[in-house]
Amino acid sequence: MAFGYLAPKENNFIQKKSVFKKYLKLICVKYILGEILISNRASQIKLMNTVHFILQGKGGVGKSLVSSMLFQYIQKNKNCVGIDTDPVNATFSRCVDLNVKQLNIMDDDDIDPRKFDTLMEQILETDNEDKHIIIDNGASSFIPLCSYLKENNAIDLIKESGNKVVLHSIITGGQALGDTLAGLGTLASSFDAPIVVWLNLYFGDIFKSGKTFEEFKIYQEHGHKFQSVIQIPLRKQATFGKDLEDLFSSRETFDTAINNSKVPIMVRQRLKTFWTEVQREIDKAQLV
Repeated sequence: MAFGYLAPKENNFIQKKSVFKKYLKLICVKYILGEILISNRASQIKLMNTVHFILQGKGGVGKSLVSSMLFQYIQKNKNCVGIDTDPVNATFSRCVDLNVKQLNIMDDDDIDPRKFDTLMEQILETDNEDKHIIIDNGASSFIPLCSYLKENNAIDLIKESGNKVVLHSIITGGQALGDTLAGLGTLASSFDAPIVVWLNLYFGDIFKSGKTFEEFKIYQEHGHKFQSVIQIPLRKQATFGKDLEDLFSSRETFDTAINNSKVPIMVRQRLKTFWTEVQREIDKAQLV
């Protein structure tokens, strides 16, 4: 073969190789441009915060318990901010292991509705970083807060600001059943937001005229608003109940107590069992 001469097959191979290199470069450029575009779009997207209101007009049914358990559950995977607006029993804010601040809504001996403006400012000024804001409200401030939220279209404002709103209400058995159902009914009929219902059987089974909660009139009328129904595990008061009372009195979280070697082994075992069951129940609500 003479110098500078390429056989047809060799020349064809070189041409194909050159075309392949150009095609490969084109693919790389498109990939890089695509990654830049995706990155730019991602930087423009505001992450949504979720605002949880724990609301029930009946006192002593477990609102602070629910607030605390919800906070502990969510903070395993997300950033949490807690606000305690209970003017009488600020139990939620007393847990030293949780990032909870107390908001004073009192003016002397009366609830000042304008103090809820501060609550709204704290909600709306929280950076949108996929955070969860958990608000515990007392029985005495149930009507004032609900009235404030409704009159000021506050739920709509929160949602229009790029946040999600979830309402939580507790239903308990025994003599308080009717009152807690009434509180839930107020939320369901007043606000356009999903509701998580917590069933607390501590004071008795939640039955009415032989019907379960899912068969109650309120469920039939408003069930489409109920995002989930969570049942708080019922265990023996002498063992589990006493352990839980001690836990809340110590103002510790479940994880703190469970991992504390100074706590008796079987107490830690019961707390771990209860907490595991609670988390399985909350999993159903798909809150995170």
